[in-house]
Amino acid sequence: MAHGHKSDEKIVYVGDSRVVKKSQEQRLIPRDYSAYPGKSEAFIPNFLLKEWMVGVVVLVGMLVLVMSDPAPLGYPADPKNTAFIPMPDWYFLFMYQLLKYPYTSGDYVVLGAVVVPGLLFGGLLLAPFLDTGKERRFYRRPIASSLMILSLVACTYLTYTSWSHYQVELKEKNIIPEHIKREEELHANKGAAAGGGASKETKKAAAIVAADDPGAELYKKATCLSCHGAGLKGMPASGVPALLGVGDKHSKEEILGIIKNGKGNMGKQYQANIDKGFSDADIDKLADWLSKQKAQ
Repeated sequence: MAHGHKSDEKIVYVGDSRVVKKSQEQRLIPRDYSAYPGKSEAFIPNFLLKEWMVGVVVLVGMLVLVMSDPAPLGYPADPKNTAFIPMPDWYFLFMYQLLKYPYTSGDYVVLGAVVVPGLLFGGLLLAPFLDTGKERRFYRRPIASSLMILSLVACTYLTYTSWSHYQVELKEKNIIPEHIKREEELHANKGAAAGGGASKETKKAAAIVAADDPGAELYKKATCLSCHGAGLKGMPASGVPALLGVGDKHSKEEILGIIKNGKGNMGKQYQANIDKGFSDADIDKLADWLSKQKAQ
């Protein structure tokens, strides 16, 4: 500590007890990020390790769900199955519903399939660059928060509407979804296999009755042939029942009513057959012959 201006005066440095002397090892180790308010932690490895651990937990949970509940599978694709209603996975239902509206389909399909999704997902990707504010509370970020809430409400509404329309369509057309039908068949087959051991009487397969009847020739020209087939076996995988043994389920009058009014997925066939040159007498003979198809 110097008191004068002499150059040869001795200078004594007095230490400050408030300053903690650091060792060489302490100088090399950086302080923790928590010591710097407002700063984040190191991305590598601290942040990345925590995110990786959370991701592993989520992945294991998803694997457990997949193994415990197998994915629903329908029948093999059949282009002739007009009763099948295609539906995307749940996370694409909002886009599926969006493409049903007139301003995003038809002549404007490019708008609904490319432009609108491109703007939405492009905006999501650009959000960190467009909204550079440091404020993290959502009520202090009105524009970003409003867009987020609007997007969530729109996606939720479109998803719910799409699923509701699907359920109504299934009910109106009396259709059982393929994955449910197939699962029921698998359970039924397992039950039948589990009851094995005892001798069972095998039911004799039904055959075509009165193959030389005039009604049989009319059937070959009728609209029934395209779906039920020449062997009356139908297409069970596509929801088209077999006509073998149909006489055990329906009388002649009931079959006539089905031809005129339709049933389930099958529409009215009366006028279509009339257009093909059938008369009322021919349709009556056809119904009479179908009513004879009984299991023998």
